[in-house]
Amino acid sequence: MLFYLLIVLVSFCIFMSLRNLFLPNGIKGKFVSFENFLYLGIIYTTILIGFGLIYLLFSLKGEPLLREVEIVKSNNIFETCFYFSAMTLFSVGHGDVVPQGLGRMITVIEALIGYTLPAAFVARAVFDREK
Repeated sequence: MLFYLLIVLVSFCIFMSLRNLFLPNGIKGKFVSFENFLYLGIIYTTILIGFGLIYLLFSLKGEPLLREVEIVKSNNIFETCFYFSAMTLFSVGHGDVVPQGLGRMITVIEALIGYTLPAAFVARAVFDREK
């Protein structure tokens, strides 16, 4: 029961972070500013940690969503989960950690968010600037 509660809580935090991007007055002032850069960085960090926690929670439950390639085996599951989350969010990954089972679907969602987030941020900034 606690596992499902934590998954829902983490998913809610990810959703609220993304929702915050589309609320009015999210992006302020100039298009390029330190405040806007920090704002986008916080959203990325929230998503990265959120998906890393999802991978970690499943691994701790005994249903690992990630499999490491034999050459680079690491015994630190925390490091592997957050590393994979960052690689999926910011790029297509390196292939040293591979999703399996339900992890493939979760990875697709994270990659989709990672690719659309910059476009949404720019669209929001342009929309706010035109007002």
